[in-house]
Amino acid sequence: MKALDDAKNVYLTLEIFNTDTMKALDDAVSCPITLSLFRDPVVAQDGHTYERAAIEEWIRKNGTSPITNKQISLEHLVPNYAIKKIVEQFENSLKNKNFQYVLDVDVKKKKGRPLFQTFGKTIYSAEWLPANEGRPEIILLKIDGARANKEASFYVDLSRHTNIVRTFGIVNDEDSNQNSIMLLQEYAPEGSLYEVLTERKKPLSEEILIEIFLQVIDAMAYLALNGVVHGDLACRNVLVFRLDENDPRNVVVKVTDFGISRYSKIY
Repeated sequence: MKALDDAKNVYLTLEIFNTDTMKALDDAVSCPITLSLFRDPVVAQDGHTYERAAIEEWIRKNGTSPITNKQISLEHLVPNYAIKKIVEQFENSLKNKNFQYVLDVDVKKKKGRPLFQTFGKTIYSAEWLPANEGRPEIILLKIDGARANKEASFYVDLSRHTNIVRTFGIVNDEDSNQNSIMLLQEYAPEGSLYEVLTERKKPLSEEILIEIFLQVIDAMAYLALNGVVHGDLACRNVLVFRLDENDPRNVVVKVTDFGISRYSKIY
């Protein structure tokens, strides 16, 4: 009976997947808990797909769905092979490119002003070419006065942590000077922690701030274990992917610009 129920869950998931909008398809490649690309996606009793490790930890702590708040159990987690196949195809496409991209061939800047610009650093909204379907939202991070002393895979491999901004590779731009680097990264909907803190009318609660600090600590510890010094840790280099003022469990922040500081080599 359990096997039959599990099969029905997978079937329903595939049906939903086939009929959802393209926006839902883009969202489907990322875990709603970690907001990172799936590695081992599973469907829970609530009908939603999660990263296995993330939902298992959530269930052990809370016993309920992070989306519906209804009770769910570890025993009813079912692999989502459809989503896993999509993510694997995307990851393989990155490897086939050797994590190297060409501007206006593989990706392009969206029209309009940069999302952020300061001395030596510019962030552009971007999109995949020829199409965005089934791929995460992206930005282009250009840093002047910095140069890459590592292969593109260096940035990609070190961004596998859930609290480090995912870097998909390096983008080559014929119009850029040699003393700059352009990284292709995932998009942070809420902007930087600096923007969040300075634009608020009232400060964040102590519980929310503690959760943010803990996630930053996890990211920094991961970099240290891999022999990398960040070089420029600041609120502007902590990006906010989700902010829930009422529940610290829903907060997701990620560190960016690791190993890069202007006018210096990669650490």
